Amino acid sequence: MGKRWVSVFCACRPLMLHALPLVFVMLLCSNFSQCVDLDPEDKTSLFLFKSRVQDPSRSLSSWVGSNCSNWTGTFCENQTGRVISINLTNMNLSGQIHPSLCKFPFLEELVLSENNFTTPIPGCFGNLQSLKTLNLSHNRFHGVVPDSLMRLRQLRELVLNGNRDLGGLVPWWVGNFSTKLEKLDMGFNSFRGEIPERLLYLESLKHLDLGNNYLSGGLSDFHQALVYLNLESNQFSGTLPCFSASAQSLTVLNVANNSIVGGIPTCIASLQALTHLNLSFNHLTYKIPPRLVFTEKLLVLDFSNNDLSGPLPSKIAVTTEKSGLLLLDLSHNRFSGEIPLKITELKSLQALFLSHNLLVGEIPARIGNLTYLQVIDLSHNLLSGSIPLNIVGCFQLLALIVNNNNLSGEIQPELDALDSLKILDISNNMISGEIPLTLAGCKSLEIVDLSSNNLSGTLNDAITKWSNLRYLSLARNKFNGNLPSWLFTFEEMQLMDFSGNKFSGFIPDGNFNVSRNFNNGGGTGKMLKEPIVPMQNLDTQISIIVAGSSELRFSYILSSMVGIDLSYNSLDGEIPGGFFGLQGLEYLNLSYNVLHGQVLSLEKMRSLRVLDLSHNSFSGQVPGNISRLQDLTILNLSFNGFSGFVPEKQGYGRFPGAFAGNPNLCVESSGEGCDSESLPVEPGKAFEEENVEGPISVWLYCLSTSITFYFGVVALFCSARSRNYILQTKV
Repeated sequence: MGKRWVSVFCACRPLMLHALPLVFVMLLCSNFSQCVDLDPEDKTSLFLFKSRVQDPSRSLSSWVGSNCSNWTGTFCENQTGRVISINLTNMNLSGQIHPSLCKFPFLEELVLSENNFTTPIPGCFGNLQSLKTLNLSHNRFHGVVPDSLMRLRQLRELVLNGNRDLGGLVPWWVGNFSTKLEKLDMGFNSFRGEIPERLLYLESLKHLDLGNNYLSGGLSDFHQALVYLNLESNQFSGTLPCFSASAQSLTVLNVANNSIVGGIPTCIASLQALTHLNLSFNHLTYKIPPRLVFTEKLLVLDFSNNDLSGPLPSKIAVTTEKSGLLLLDLSHNRFSGEIPLKITELKSLQALFLSHNLLVGEIPARIGNLTYLQVIDLSHNLLSGSIPLNIVGCFQLLALIVNNNNLSGEIQPELDALDSLKILDISNNMISGEIPLTLAGCKSLEIVDLSSNNLSGTLNDAITKWSNLRYLSLARNKFNGNLPSWLFTFEEMQLMDFSGNKFSGFIPDGNFNVSRNFNNGGGTGKMLKEPIVPMQNLDTQISIIVAGSSELRFSYILSSMVGIDLSYNSLDGEIPGGFFGLQGLEYLNLSYNVLHGQVLSLEKMRSLRVLDLSHNSFSGQVPGNISRLQDLTILNLSFNGFSGFVPEKQGYGRFPGAFAGNPNLCVESSGEGCDSESLPVEPGKAFEEENVEGPISVWLYCLSTSITFYFGVVALFCSARSRNYILQTKV
């Protein structure tokens, strides 16, 4: 930014400069080095470099004339005009790097980051003897780091991260070629082998990032006063060292996603300057020592995805009114016992993750003391009791995730105070009652999962106030009544699951053009292997970014198909015609209802992957040609009343068993006419390979009750074939 400001001042017209006192002009140009002419040799070298570079954005179009201020990305020494800095960050450059770029004897900074260079790192860079900073990050440089770079004795920063095809062994000389090296960043590359021993003793080193490579070997201690150490996502093993040489300096320690074993040593708490500690995704075991208490400077503590056990620590960090932990993640371990009350004293806490443990007892009532809390995830534990009313004290809450526990009670009407809430997941508990009308106050809701509880009643209009809704699951509850007319009026809706309830009446024929995802796609769906119940689990990836010393930035990714599931209800009538024009819909399950009428053409449903209309009363001919539905993987139209002839050319041949239980339907098989044996009449046979499980169909039940008791006994207990016929339909 400073360079651009300088160039504005120096682009003055000569006529205007004449109006200024000569002394002022001299001071101006002496203070701002850009008011000089480029050295002729350096100018020639820059022109040669430009001649080999592809510059589609014309970022270097200003490289004309002699005034250094006009040459974007260059900075000149104010007396001689020699180029001392070239910074071409994020200019969309590619192509070859001309050797002339190595002919700047006074160059101190060379930054080519965030471009598209695809060559090996030029060995001639080793000729830039005055270089202090070399940054080639986020390109596509490949090969190995040339040994010629060891000649850069003045180098203070070497940044090579984000070149995935750059690899080989970490250069043996990297720990002793420059006694001034302070920053070494080789993350997100393909380096392998062990860390060179000399690097462990390089006294000048402050910042080391070797994360996201293929490095291995035992995790060694470092013997210099590091400030930043990132070794995440490698293959390091052994136990965690104390890093005692960095006790007063280390602020960031990240060794996540390795194979570190053993316990967490108490000496880690002696790192007095530590602000970020990430030990997640390792094989750490044992209890957290009671003496492991970090200073108030610690902002982020992540021990998740290990094998830690025992009770949660009653005190993990010192906290004050003005500082303390922002994020605490102890999820995916084997912690047991109750949630300690001391956690509610971490007044600065903004994100708390305790999911996937063995925690029991109730959610502490004083959780509402955490007034800065934005995300709380207590899911997949053994917690009981109700959601405490005091949680409304967390008035900044964005995500409340308590699914898969033993929680009971009702949804409290006072939860409407959480008007910033985006994610509410209370699924797989024992919560009862109705959805309170007051929840209309939660106008920011985007993801709501109330599935697998004991909720009941009819759907009220509170839901219509959640105008940003993307995911709504009420599945496997006891809701009843008619589906409301506003059901399909959510513009951002991606997935709607009302399966396994007692809804009746017609499917509302509303304005299906409202939902952007239903009509145009755009979801982040992924193919699911179990088509009958693909939406039982909400898959949401939450990301937390620590911004500064007092702020978290929250975001999430919803991974699900774009779909509608109304299965296992008592819906009647015909499918609204608007359904068949939803071009973005990937999943539609209307099975196990009492729907009837004809099924219209599916050709416009070009994104469709899964369609299940089984166990209804549809009649007439099956939909026409589906050969254009290339993404369609699962089709189930079994146990209906379809009739007529289905030619092989219509594309149904790739769905064997899709028409089971339609006795009046003739499906052409391999050009040989109808093959009655290709139409299995046993429920469940059509999807036996997918291990689909479900209750005995209503059709089978009615059939069995219409025969006599005698023949029923004979069929069920004397005939092995009949026994298999029944058993294949059971859960």
